[in-house]
Amino acid sequence: MIRFAAKRRAAGAAFLLMAALAPAGAGAQPATSQGIAPDAGRWRTWVLASGSQFRLPAPPDADATRAEIEQLRAMAGTVDAETRERILWWDSVAPSYRWNAIALEASLRAGLNANVASRHLAALHTALADAMVAAWDSKHAHGRARPAVLDPTLATVVPTPQSPSWPDEHAAAGAVAAAMLGASFPQRAAEFERLAEEASRMRLLAGVAFPSDVAAGTALGRQVAAAALERARNDRSALPWTGSVPTGPGLWNGTNPIMPQAATWRPWLLASPDEFRPPPPAAHDSPERQAELAQLRAFPRTPKTNADALFWEVAVGGLRNYEYWSNHTSRLLLENGLAADPPRAARTYALLHAAHYDAGVACWDAKYAYWAIRPFQLDPELRPIFATPNHPSYPAAHACYSMTAALVLSHLFPRDAASLLALGRESGESRIWAGIHYPSDVAAGQRLAQQVAGRAIERAQADVATR
Repeated sequence: MIRFAAKRRAAGAAFLLMAALAPAGAGAQPATSQGIAPDAGRWRTWVLASGSQFRLPAPPDADATRAEIEQLRAMAGTVDAETRERILWWDSVAPSYRWNAIALEASLRAGLNANVASRHLAALHTALADAMVAAWDSKHAHGRARPAVLDPTLATVVPTPQSPSWPDEHAAAGAVAAAMLGASFPQRAAEFERLAEEASRMRLLAGVAFPSDVAAGTALGRQVAAAALERARNDRSALPWTGSVPTGPGLWNGTNPIMPQAATWRPWLLASPDEFRPPPPAAHDSPERQAELAQLRAFPRTPKTNADALFWEVAVGGLRNYEYWSNHTSRLLLENGLAADPPRAARTYALLHAAHYDAGVACWDAKYAYWAIRPFQLDPELRPIFATPNHPSYPAAHACYSMTAALVLSHLFPRDAASLLALGRESGESRIWAGIHYPSDVAAGQRLAQQVAGRAIERAQADVATR
């Protein structure tokens, strides 16, 4: 259920205005009479030099194609009710949609926090987006017709896709996802490989792809995955933190801070983690800080503000915020008719998760640059409604993560901008209601989110302009 902010602050209007004024061409565009995203092979890539970097050779000739049609005809006779259900499960949505759900389940089962999970999801979805661009480049370079187009007597379990057959996009996505998720969750690598093989096999049993399409898609996906894994190996996430907690008046004074090394990870959209580092927070003994503490002490807590604060902490907090915004993305894709559009679904997830990850990197850069003291540490009489997360106060991570996601999705799906931005604002304000952040922490997080999301929106606008 969509949760709206209890009140709207004047500062929030700037975010709404930004989304309202942004060109909407980057969002919902269903398939046209020319087929599904016919220009997708020319879209900008994330880890590849271009969509044509791994362009496939020509598909098999007419004789080989006729032989493959007979293979498909024989396979169609083996489809039982259980197999039909699996075909429909894989076919009902774009590959990125299905693999996103699988990745979320793996991240939640592993208990990953937002820093780590957002890294895995950004790596997965940028690779999937590139795989779709590369697949569409080869599809339209060769224009191989689908099996049932060449032989209308061939029965299919699902409608024939409005795109060329060579290579198969589900096979390409499966090869990418199995490699990326296997690297992120090595204990489950065999399981992801089995799912990828099943996704490919269902395309053959459905009668919508040739065996050689699946083989070519798998080979292409593995090439994209190799490039993506190489980038991931060099994103600095494997480096340990070698610093120490500084001491002094006005500094955070806990132990074992949460992932200070994430402040140095390589971003996707930003030039560096500190590109948008905010100015220093107010000094602990300044009139501004004392006024903020007084505001926190005087805040009139109610059952609703407490419930809202607990919702954003427990239900969709640091261990689940990536799932929350990803699920909104999936819903919006479904509502806008894009959930079964492989290139556009992949592009949407990539923009969301790259920005979400970068917001965390930029936020952690600022947190561990300033080591700002938490309210309860500065005023031991202040009683938050739940335990304060174990990292410095400035800026507020909820504001960084959630407002970034809300702004990116508002640009891609402008009809939903008002509700999305209300959620983004409520996420940050809930930290004030809980008594764990100064108002200036939230304001700085929202400004940082606007800058990070702005970079994703610039990319989305440039993508549209070059089509």
